[in-house]
Amino acid sequence: MLLYYILAPFAAAAIFPLVYSANRRLHAGWLALFIPVTLFVLFIQKLDVLIKGETVSQTVSWIPSLDVNLDFYLDGLSMLFVLLITGIGALVVFYSIYYLDRSEQLTHFYVYLLLFMGSMLGVVLSDNVFVLYTFWEFTSISSFLLIGFWYKRKRSAYGAQKSMLITVMGGLSLLAGLILLSIITDTASIRGMIAAQETVLNSSLFVPALLLVMMGAFTKSAQFPFHTWLPDAMEAPTPVSAYLHSATMVKAGLYLTARFSLIFSGTDVFFLLVSGIGLLTLCAGSFLALRQTDLKGVLAYSTISQLGMIMAMLGFGTGGAVLAAIFHIFNHATFKGSLFMVAGIVDHETGTRDIRKLGGLMSLMPVSATLAFIAAFSMAGVPLPILNGFLSKEMFFTSSLNISQTTEIASAFTQVAPYLAVFGSIFTFVYSMYLAFGTFTGKTRLEELPKKPHEAPLGMLAAPAVLVLFVVVIGLLPNLISRPLLAPAVDAVTGEKASVHLKFWHGFDTPLYMSLAVVALGTLLFLALKRWQPLYSRIPVYASADRFYNMLISILTNGSRQLTSGYMTGSLRLYTAIILVFLAAATSWFTWRTDGFLFSASDLAPVTAPELITGSLMLLAAIAACFITHRIAAILVVGVVGYGLSLLFVFFRAPDLALTQLAVETITVGLFLLCFKHLPKLNQSDKTAGEKLIDLLIAIMTGCTLTLIAISAHSSKWFRTISDYFVETSYTLGGGKNIVNVILVDMRGLDTLFEITVLGLAAIGIYIMIKFRTKGE
Repeated sequence: MLLYYILAPFAAAAIFPLVYSANRRLHAGWLALFIPVTLFVLFIQKLDVLIKGETVSQTVSWIPSLDVNLDFYLDGLSMLFVLLITGIGALVVFYSIYYLDRSEQLTHFYVYLLLFMGSMLGVVLSDNVFVLYTFWEFTSISSFLLIGFWYKRKRSAYGAQKSMLITVMGGLSLLAGLILLSIITDTASIRGMIAAQETVLNSSLFVPALLLVMMGAFTKSAQFPFHTWLPDAMEAPTPVSAYLHSATMVKAGLYLTARFSLIFSGTDVFFLLVSGIGLLTLCAGSFLALRQTDLKGVLAYSTISQLGMIMAMLGFGTGGAVLAAIFHIFNHATFKGSLFMVAGIVDHETGTRDIRKLGGLMSLMPVSATLAFIAAFSMAGVPLPILNGFLSKEMFFTSSLNISQTTEIASAFTQVAPYLAVFGSIFTFVYSMYLAFGTFTGKTRLEELPKKPHEAPLGMLAAPAVLVLFVVVIGLLPNLISRPLLAPAVDAVTGEKASVHLKFWHGFDTPLYMSLAVVALGTLLFLALKRWQPLYSRIPVYASADRFYNMLISILTNGSRQLTSGYMTGSLRLYTAIILVFLAAATSWFTWRTDGFLFSASDLAPVTAPELITGSLMLLAAIAACFITHRIAAILVVGVVGYGLSLLFVFFRAPDLALTQLAVETITVGLFLLCFKHLPKLNQSDKTAGEKLIDLLIAIMTGCTLTLIAISAHSSKWFRTISDYFVETSYTLGGGKNIVNVILVDMRGLDTLFEITVLGLAAIGIYIMIKFRTKGE
């Protein structure tokens, strides 16, 4: 069942172009909307199961020999994320119907979006770590396509490439960490790894596994210093930003941290790493947000800071901190998704996202302004009972005060954590006010706007209005989601039964005073923003993570270019020499290291006169080819070697191989003759004595290596040969008397299928090149 839910978006993406081409009267979004809405309804029906403390699981055999199965698991944590993926996904698709014009490549957009949706569902529902990693990389690929949707824009292509490189680097790190965990626990199941927590903690590979897994989480969730890809990803269409960067892709790292916290939590390394990076990201992101002048740029850094806050709470490790993190994941999706959509509305209706040109739009766009103020106040954590963001922000302060660690270093950090939480929250308040008031209040600058602003159509306002409605309703009645949604998620992260009861008023306590301090100091800083905002221009450029990324890419690009130009000289002789030397050196080294150089004359067939004569002719032809200077003669002599091999296959009673070799040799000789006039002239006198000596040494080395490998392959038997299995089962399993045919069609049918696929792709590539050549491209 769960497998079908995951495959549904992929199947829809596959048939979407066909369905849309058959009915172009409708906007493509209406067709795509069916998938997330249906999945959301189906998953909602599973809430009753989770409330009872039960889970839903499914196992489908995939690669049994490697113990890799498609294990899917729906518990409270994955339920929270699948509802965000499908629910926010449905709203984003609905919003995009009114945001994207029909002139856009809508088929591509919704195919990419559905692929991403299916990939995210696979990530949060997978129990097998290698299946999880597979979907993890699918999210990187599909998000690359979405971010680079407007690929003709340089910034879009740059942002897509940047996000791809950083997240894929983290993904490879994650794979290494998952492999280490599977080695430690002898299982690929996440639940199995959690059950073997003591084994993991006592392993010498614990710290490397933790660092590698968290590297994957940090890069995906844009934690410092890997946050640099997220602002550039804002070049994507606004529906993509609202989906990927508020509710789904950037939350994947948070999901990974929460899912594996039962394995890693309770250790100082996990606490210091996750909480430290989280608080650093919160402070850096919130501070740098006020440097931006683009609406989506501010939202990008606000997302970075909010993700850092959630990551820090997951690192705190206490039950209250986990509840606060889970609650804020939900709240962040509501207010941030709506803010992204409102930013898209402003851009759509005014033609710009530059705050310096905006202002005074409240009178022209009152509904959008109302939605923006409610969402921004919720993000700022303003203490009002109608804002869900204040509740989780208050819980964040509470959890930062209740960290208990025993070691000296960890205890020292717990003393600093509340101050960092307040510092980051102050600037969170300031950038929230900057975003809302800077756009909708103040002087109207109509002359600087590319378009005359007016209120957006109802269809475009509907999606952010629904999210803002959640902000208000959950702010007023937070316990609507505490038992069905939050409690099962907390249970899944902590491994203990959680009792969740949320309320607005907790009395006059330290967290309230921290919130009031944030509002007071944040208000003062916002009112004086124009006086101190120029300080950002004095921040040295070389200190930015973006500059470091560009410098690193430049070094790698220039280095690879120099390295490639060193051997890509256009000389076929050099290319052949490199290939042969590497082949001889690598195989010789490996055979020597494994004691593979053996010689055994047992079980050899006698050499008959026809075989000896044929082999001698092949040897003479091969030697003669080295000295012939006439091209046609050289082609024919080389052909003698190939045809002689076909004759040997006949003597060895292998007609299938003989026919194959005969066909290949005939085609090869024919191609040489067809390309005759393009072949270089065979003039040995052009080579120096040194070049001839090098060629001779390479030829001798390659020939001796391959000869020794062939002899050793016959002489050494490390395990029973598979040929015995084919002989025994080719007729009973394959139903054929020709063993070779049965092997190719049945035993190794997938190999044959992929070989045909490769040939087909090569044919398509050749056809395209010929087609472009005829057009002069």
